[in-house]
Amino acid sequence: MTNEEWSFKTKQALAFALKDTMEKKRLSKITVSELIAICHVNRKTFYYHFRDIPDLLKWMFEQEARDVMGRFALLSDAEEAIRFVMDYVDRNKHIINGAYDAMGYEEIKRFFYTDLFSVIHRTIESGEQELKVTLDPQFKGFLAAFYTEAAAGLMLEWIRHRMTQDKEMVLHNLLSVFRVSIPAVLRANGCGSREIKPQRQAAGPQ
Repeated sequence: MTNEEWSFKTKQALAFALKDTMEKKRLSKITVSELIAICHVNRKTFYYHFRDIPDLLKWMFEQEARDVMGRFALLSDAEEAIRFVMDYVDRNKHIINGAYDAMGYEEIKRFFYTDLFSVIHRTIESGEQELKVTLDPQFKGFLAAFYTEAAAGLMLEWIRHRMTQDKEMVLHNLLSVFRVSIPAVLRANGCGSREIKPQRQAAGPQ
């Protein structure tokens, strides 16, 4: 085994120990001594790889994110993608809540944003094909970013409130807005669509 392989396996072992321990107690109550006892390594080994437990949590979360988001290539539309992420969050509340507390809003947002953007961008392109319209590429990028911000923001609010809101209701409300507004925006702004002109108001008295 190379040093690189050994290092990765050691990090994995510490991450598994942290993940398992987080199911039983709050992150702030977990100690390095507990984790190294579980992994049968010494304190020096822990600090060779990580500055502290939050640093280990960040590494673990990035590995989880890489695994989860790697599956997005198999998802065909925004509903599948958003449900997939929400189901993952639901199953891993202890990790997500700990990561949110330790890493903050922006770090967690990165978990959602890039891959959600690609899925929503593909959804908009599918809408173009279905409605036989074409958006200006710059506007299409803006539109995908707009809806990605909305989706990521709502999911972050759901996490921040410790998932007390009903998951299906959050998902239903978000998708309802998408299904109505995206086709409307495509029809109004796509080349090849019937141009929608504002109605003239009757002139008032001079």
